[in-house]
Amino acid sequence: MERPLPVAESPHAWLRLVVSLALSTIGGVGMWSVVVALPAVQAEFAVARGEASLPYTLTMIGFGLASIGLGRLADRFGIIVPVIAGAIAMILGYVAAASATSLWLYALAQGLLIGVGSAATFAPLLAHISLWFTRRRGIAVAIFASGNYLAGTVWPPIVQHFIASSGWRATYLGIAVLCAATMLPLALLLRSRPPVVELALSGGRPRAPAAVHELGLSSGVLQGLLIAAGLCCCVAMSMPQVHLVAYCSDLGYGPARGAEMLSLMLACGIVSRVSFGFICDRIGGLRTLLLGSSLQGVALLLFLPFNGLVSLYLISALFGLFQGGIVPSYAIIVREYFPPHEAGERVGAVITATLFGMALGGWMSGVIFDLTGSYRAAFVNGIAFNLLNVSIALFLLRRARLEPAPA
Repeated sequence: MERPLPVAESPHAWLRLVVSLALSTIGGVGMWSVVVALPAVQAEFAVARGEASLPYTLTMIGFGLASIGLGRLADRFGIIVPVIAGAIAMILGYVAAASATSLWLYALAQGLLIGVGSAATFAPLLAHISLWFTRRRGIAVAIFASGNYLAGTVWPPIVQHFIASSGWRATYLGIAVLCAATMLPLALLLRSRPPVVELALSGGRPRAPAAVHELGLSSGVLQGLLIAAGLCCCVAMSMPQVHLVAYCSDLGYGPARGAEMLSLMLACGIVSRVSFGFICDRIGGLRTLLLGSSLQGVALLLFLPFNGLVSLYLISALFGLFQGGIVPSYAIIVREYFPPHEAGERVGAVITATLFGMALGGWMSGVIFDLTGSYRAAFVNGIAFNLLNVSIALFLLRRARLEPAPA
């Protein structure tokens, strides 16, 4: 008796979305624990703040570079392989970091193990979820992509509590136990292949995505444009996200107010991602990218004339509501214009570009501030990069056919 093929939009697909969201939220601890532990690690190893920030930098680099390789692994062997590999990497990474006798050993554990392991719970799963949905692909991808914002909301206070009460080393060992107890069992629920892959293996003919030549571009050129767009949008996005706390301190409002604004921005980002998911299902990935990027530019512009306390709270909320749909739209565009068996690697490449954009933008804004003594020029720099992203979206949309992009 033949095993029935999985069906898109089925209850199993929605269950898989819930499992993937849980994995993304748990795996997201890898990006936030290093930030919360920074003061304690700096104090224990008696190093400067710049040196103590190195583990975070290596974590971001490991996360970004691993996204491409793990995506390719998912394309070839199924999503369960990178997810289990990522869970094991996180478990070993937290044990190694908790046992580190120097800052360099701690930083290597963060970059080579924790960062790589955390990457398995975002870009590969983002591409994977897109394969399980057709009509509701936008909202499904948006719900999953909210996982990293949920992680940013949930993990910092939890990790801080245990560091204060038990120390950062014991906290890291506890996180390792948590990853082993939750991520490995959840990964086993993702064994079956998605519908489009099953159809291909069984000789069926799933509906093909739009041919790239319909845009008059080669696969490589379209991929390059999406990477450039991802880099530019996140250079712009990083300005308020990375420097908002410092900006509020410079204005005399204090870092606590800035932290509250950042939390408000992330909370509104969750609402934004889900809302843009509904929009994306109706207008397609390219139009969603253009809409989100344009609104992000508007929010950045508002930071220039308004710097009052209430104004900054409102603009932070607007920024979160406007930009949340940008990154998920790249996964939708990849599914619309590339074959499904390439989704993991191609989505991973764009996600890597967005991460490097965040890192580059955060650094550039700091340098511009050092040169000018003000964040005003840094906001203008972010607006300029956002215009480049909008230009790419407009260029691709003009080349697209007038009819909606196929599912």
